[in-house]
Amino acid sequence: MSPEKASKRIILDRIAWVDRMVEGIQSLPLDTYDRFIADRRNVWAAESCLRRGLEALLDIGRHILAKIFAVGVSEYKEVAKRLGENSVLSKDEVVLLKTLAGYRNRLVHFYHEITEEELYKICKNELNDILRIKSAYLRWLKGHPDMLDETL
Repeated sequence: MSPEKASKRIILDRIAWVDRMVEGIQSLPLDTYDRFIADRRNVWAAESCLRRGLEALLDIGRHILAKIFAVGVSEYKEVAKRLGENSVLSKDEVVLLKTLAGYRNRLVHFYHEITEEELYKICKNELNDILRIKSAYLRWLKGHPDMLDETL
Protein backbone atom coordinates (compact mmCIF):
# COMPACT_ATOMS: atom_id res chain seq x y z
CA MET A 1 0.00 0.00 0.00
CA SER A 2 1.13 3.52 -0.67
CA PRO A 3 -0.41 6.67 0.79
CA GLU A 4 -3.05 8.49 -1.19
CA LYS A 5 -6.03 10.70 -0.50
CA ALA A 6 -9.05 9.47 1.41
CA SER A 7 -12.43 9.56 -0.28
CA LYS A 8 -14.47 12.47 1.01
CA ARG A 9 -17.59 10.76 -0.36
CA ILE A 10 -16.94 7.56 1.62
CA ILE A 11 -16.16 9.44 4.82
CA LEU A 12 -19.21 11.68 4.58
CA ASP A 13 -21.39 8.67 3.77
CA ARG A 14 -20.18 6.90 6.92
CA ILE A 15 -20.57 10.10 8.97
CA ALA A 16 -24.19 10.32 7.77
CA TRP A 17 -24.63 6.64 8.69
CA VAL A 18 -23.35 7.34 12.22
CA ASP A 19 -25.77 10.26 12.50
CA ARG A 20 -28.73 8.16 11.28
CA MET A 21 -27.95 5.40 13.76
CA VAL A 22 -27.64 7.83 16.68
CA GLU A 23 -30.87 9.54 15.62
CA GLY A 24 -32.55 6.14 15.40
CA ILE A 25 -31.55 5.37 18.97
CA GLN A 26 -32.60 8.80 20.18
CA SER A 27 -36.04 8.30 18.63
CA LEU A 28 -36.68 5.30 20.87
CA PRO A 29 -38.56 5.68 24.17
CA LEU A 30 -35.53 6.14 26.41
CA ASP A 31 -37.25 8.17 29.13
CA THR A 32 -37.74 5.04 31.28
CA TYR A 33 -36.49 1.48 31.17
CA ASP A 34 -40.04 0.14 31.39
CA ARG A 35 -41.13 2.08 28.30
CA PHE A 36 -38.00 0.97 26.47
CA ILE A 37 -38.64 -2.74 27.05
CA ALA A 38 -42.44 -2.53 26.69
CA ASP A 39 -42.01 -3.19 22.98
CA ARG A 40 -39.32 -5.80 22.22
CA ARG A 41 -38.65 -4.08 18.89
CA ASN A 42 -37.08 -1.16 20.79
CA VAL A 43 -34.39 -3.45 22.17
CA TRP A 44 -33.68 -4.95 18.75
CA ALA A 45 -33.61 -1.55 17.08
CA ALA A 46 -31.30 -0.14 19.75
CA GLU A 47 -28.86 -3.04 19.40
CA SER A 48 -28.83 -2.85 15.62
CA CYS A 49 -28.42 0.93 15.48
CA LEU A 50 -25.70 0.91 18.12
CA ARG A 51 -23.71 -1.85 16.41
CA ARG A 52 -24.06 -0.29 12.97
CA GLY A 53 -23.15 3.16 14.25
CA LEU A 54 -20.03 1.81 15.93
CA GLU A 55 -19.04 -0.13 12.83
CA ALA A 56 -19.44 2.97 10.65
CA LEU A 57 -17.35 4.98 13.09
CA LEU A 58 -14.60 2.37 13.02
CA ASP A 59 -14.81 2.04 9.24
CA ILE A 60 -14.10 5.76 8.91
CA GLY A 61 -10.95 5.25 10.94
CA ARG A 62 -9.92 2.24 8.84
CA HIS A 63 -10.47 4.23 5.64
CA ILE A 64 -8.32 7.11 6.90
CA LEU A 65 -5.58 4.71 7.96
CA ALA A 66 -5.63 2.70 4.75
CA LYS A 67 -5.76 5.59 2.32
CA ILE A 68 -3.86 8.43 3.95
CA PHE A 69 -1.32 6.50 6.01
CA ALA A 70 -1.17 3.22 4.02
CA VAL A 71 -1.79 1.31 7.25
CA GLY A 72 -3.89 -1.83 7.17
CA VAL A 73 -5.55 -3.03 10.36
CA SER A 74 -7.37 -6.28 10.95
CA GLU A 75 -8.87 -5.59 14.38
CA TYR A 76 -11.11 -2.72 15.36
CA LYS A 77 -9.20 -1.95 18.57
CA GLU A 78 -6.07 -1.47 16.49
CA VAL A 79 -7.86 1.27 14.53
CA ALA A 80 -7.85 3.44 17.65
CA LYS A 81 -4.21 2.73 18.42
CA ARG A 82 -3.04 3.52 14.89
CA LEU A 83 -5.14 6.69 14.66
CA GLY A 84 -3.39 7.86 17.82
CA GLU A 85 0.03 6.99 16.45
CA ASN A 86 -0.75 9.09 13.38
CA SER A 87 -2.07 12.03 15.45
CA VAL A 88 -5.62 11.76 14.15
CA LEU A 89 -6.97 11.21 17.67
CA SER A 90 -5.80 12.49 21.04
CA LYS A 91 -4.75 10.07 23.78
CA ASP A 92 -8.17 10.36 25.45
CA GLU A 93 -9.94 9.79 22.13
CA VAL A 94 -7.79 6.70 21.49
CA VAL A 95 -8.86 5.26 24.85
CA LEU A 96 -12.50 6.06 24.09
CA LEU A 97 -12.41 4.54 20.59
CA LYS A 98 -10.76 1.40 21.97
CA THR A 99 -13.61 1.13 24.46
CA LEU A 100 -16.16 1.61 21.69
CA ALA A 101 -14.42 -1.00 19.55
CA GLY A 102 -14.50 -3.41 22.46
CA TYR A 103 -18.20 -2.83 22.91
CA ARG A 104 -18.80 -3.39 19.20
CA ASN A 105 -17.00 -6.70 19.56
CA ARG A 106 -19.23 -7.61 22.51
CA LEU A 107 -22.32 -6.76 20.48
CA VAL A 108 -21.18 -9.07 17.68
CA HIS A 109 -19.49 -11.94 19.52
CA PHE A 110 -21.00 -11.89 23.00
CA TYR A 111 -24.48 -10.60 22.14
CA HIS A 112 -25.99 -13.20 24.46
CA GLU A 113 -24.29 -11.58 27.46
CA ILE A 114 -25.65 -8.07 26.88
CA THR A 115 -28.71 -7.42 28.98
CA GLU A 116 -31.60 -5.21 28.00
CA GLU A 117 -30.85 -2.97 30.95
CA GLU A 118 -27.20 -2.56 29.91
CA LEU A 119 -28.24 -1.71 26.37
CA TYR A 120 -30.82 0.78 27.65
CA LYS A 121 -28.28 2.54 29.88
CA ILE A 122 -25.76 2.84 27.06
CA CYS A 123 -28.35 4.20 24.65
CA LYS A 124 -29.67 6.64 27.22
CA ASN A 125 -26.36 7.86 28.66
CA GLU A 126 -23.41 7.10 26.39
CA LEU A 127 -24.27 8.20 22.84
CA ASN A 128 -22.14 11.32 23.21
CA ASP A 129 -19.08 9.04 23.12
CA ILE A 130 -19.89 8.14 19.52
CA LEU A 131 -20.47 11.78 18.63
CA ARG A 132 -17.19 12.76 20.28
CA ILE A 133 -15.19 10.45 18.01
CA LYS A 134 -17.17 11.59 14.98
CA SER A 135 -16.31 15.19 15.86
CA ALA A 136 -12.65 14.26 16.30
CA TYR A 137 -12.58 12.83 12.79
CA LEU A 138 -14.24 15.92 11.36
CA ARG A 139 -11.85 18.19 13.26
CA TRP A 140 -8.84 16.33 11.93
CA LEU A 141 -10.16 16.24 8.36
CA LYS A 142 -10.96 19.96 8.47
CA GLY A 143 -7.34 20.59 9.40
CA HIS A 144 -6.11 18.38 6.53
CA PRO A 145 -8.30 19.17 3.50
CA ASP A 146 -5.42 18.37 1.16
CA MET A 147 -5.72 14.71 2.21
CA LEU A 148 -9.24 14.33 0.81
CA ASP A 149 -10.17 13.21 -2.67
CA GLU A 150 -13.30 15.13 -3.62
CA THR A 151 -14.02 13.29 -6.86
CA LEU A 152 -16.98 10.98 -7.10
